Amino acid sequence: MTGTPSRADTAVRSLLVAKERYSRQNPMSLQRWKFATTSMPGGNTRTVLFFDPFPLCMDRAEGAVLFDVDRHQYYDLLGEYSAGIYGHSHPLIKEAIIAALDSGLALSAHNVLEADLARLIRARFKSIELLRFTNSGTEANIMALATAIAVTGRKRILVFEGAYHGSVLSFADKPSVTNLPYDFVVAPYNQTERVRALLGKMGPELAAVLVEPMLGAGGCTPADPAFLTMLATETKRAGALLIFDEIQTSRLSPGGRQELLGITPDLTTLGKYFGGGLTFGAFGGRRDLMSHYDPRRADHFSHPGTFNNNVLSMAAGVAGLSQVLTAEALRELNARGDALRNSLNEQFSLLEANLYVTGLGSIMNLHVRADRHHARVARELLFFSLLERGFYIAHRGLITLSLPVTDKAVSSFVSAVRDVIETHREVFCS
Repeated sequence: MTGTPSRADTAVRSLLVAKERYSRQNPMSLQRWKFATTSMPGGNTRTVLFFDPFPLCMDRAEGAVLFDVDRHQYYDLLGEYSAGIYGHSHPLIKEAIIAALDSGLALSAHNVLEADLARLIRARFKSIELLRFTNSGTEANIMALATAIAVTGRKRILVFEGAYHGSVLSFADKPSVTNLPYDFVVAPYNQTERVRALLGKMGPELAAVLVEPMLGAGGCTPADPAFLTMLATETKRAGALLIFDEIQTSRLSPGGRQELLGITPDLTTLGKYFGGGLTFGAFGGRRDLMSHYDPRRADHFSHPGTFNNNVLSMAAGVAGLSQVLTAEALRELNARGDALRNSLNEQFSLLEANLYVTGLGSIMNLHVRADRHHARVARELLFFSLLERGFYIAHRGLITLSLPVTDKAVSSFVSAVRDVIETHREVFCS
């Protein structure tokens, strides 16, 4: 005699049905993925974008709307993992890129745009007295660590569980096997006294502490201000450097989360939207540290890079920071994000759903309260159910809002989430 199916069994069956429906509705994405597997491992060149049974293939985008090869459209609530703050093809940024194209791409020299972009960034971050450009946030973090090691003459780097600082600096469930072979010590995030004691023991061996003011890939967990203040105090005491990875949290105010908290790191790394939606990274900080890269010095540190100052990223970055991403625009965007997060958590409470959202401002992550297996299945079911309702978020539950996302879109998203929960109440509610 068959008994009543458990919540876990129901979740698995519901997910299988959702995936089967997804497969039927996206034959062209399946075809493009199969073609990609003939040239790339798993048909993939960016691990985070893959999900089972196959990933969507997007064809184009406008504003805050994505269009896939099967002619479906979605509100883009992922925002290119926080890099797409301007939305898609903002007219002022597009105009700047076209002008740069007309002037020539690779100029083999300094260009008129790089100093303008550097000045715009400096004006936003008081801690950045000098800076240099890279091609990604990953590169920016690598260079910041290399700077700390070279300046201090020490090797040990303190990082945190759940942190992601780039493809070769990942500390999710455990350090990635493809991480750079630095002498890392991995500490618990937000555990102020435990980390203080650890820093006291490391003392003269410590080169730097690398920290996100909010864990991004680690589930959008904000750092306790007291925790970050302690890191600033103890790194100074140890003669080490404090590096803030503000590649995501820089969008929380014109001067990043460090401005909101009044904490001044020794070095800051940036990336994502500062290139106007194109490839970009930067590291900068105290003048005495960054002046080691002054090529007029006989003992300067070398930092080449063919596309560090590429004119497309420079042009897009200047247009975005000078004409679009004003302090008011950021304030409104983050207020919209706070409102969305609060609204979702209110709905979860009313529905008695085992869901919650964490984050700050325009960056947030959906979570499921359940054991590891059920949480994964339920999160996947939520992802596919939202796709079917026309909303695109990260497979892991990440949401980052872009400027063209409207209040109406946010309200529609909250309604869609509520509909998913009510449709699958046996999965999402106790």
